[in-house]
Amino acid sequence: MQTALLTKASSSALPIFTLEAPQFRKSGDMAAPAVGSVHSYAKDEEIFAEGDRAAYVYKVLSGVIRTSKLLSDGRRQIDAFHLAGDIFGIEAGDEYRFCAEAVGDCVVIAYRRGNLGALMGSDTQLAQDMTMGMMRSLVRAQNHMLLLGRKSAIEKIATFLLDMAERTSGDDALDLPMSRTDIADHLGLTIETVSRSFTQLERQGVIELPSARHVLLSNKAALERLNA
Repeated sequence: MQTALLTKASSSALPIFTLEAPQFRKSGDMAAPAVGSVHSYAKDEEIFAEGDRAAYVYKVLSGVIRTSKLLSDGRRQIDAFHLAGDIFGIEAGDEYRFCAEAVGDCVVIAYRRGNLGALMGSDTQLAQDMTMGMMRSLVRAQNHMLLLGRKSAIEKIATFLLDMAERTSGDDALDLPMSRTDIADHLGLTIETVSRSFTQLERQGVIELPSARHVLLSNKAALERLNA
């Protein structure tokens, strides 16, 4: 069962090594000592909290993880949604600057941070996976910064839908795993603005909304123009 999960998450085999299992917060852990520590989480379960010791780097095997920060006035900013194959939990300091939670049921693999440098030095595939994962995260962070600072609400929604389509199915049918509240907190909008923007795009024939989370991209060219 574990092998199937690992194969599905990546087209290349994960390196074989033994890691000390982390102390996770809740049940659902699955032991896989030969390839790291594999753990399952249910919807809204916390993987790590802001301020926790940054002892592990994670890779998503299935499902979606959100990383977020709670501001001093109580508002929440979701900095990223991490999908299958994505790396998260990389920190320059000793503590996590964001918290990480499961959007829905998910499975992650944890790599002990203290061992990672030596492992990457001896395993070319692991080094490549981690490097590419960090580069993709950096590009997404840069794009998200531009989105927050320079785009209108409707442009933010268009960019978000195109990005999610590219990172998931790649086709015109999109099942969003996250709530509209999550989308609002990711894009720096209110939930009312998110709902109005979806409705506006639907009325213009750019998208169809069979349900709240199922989106059909009827006119990708129009979305691309909004994303330009």
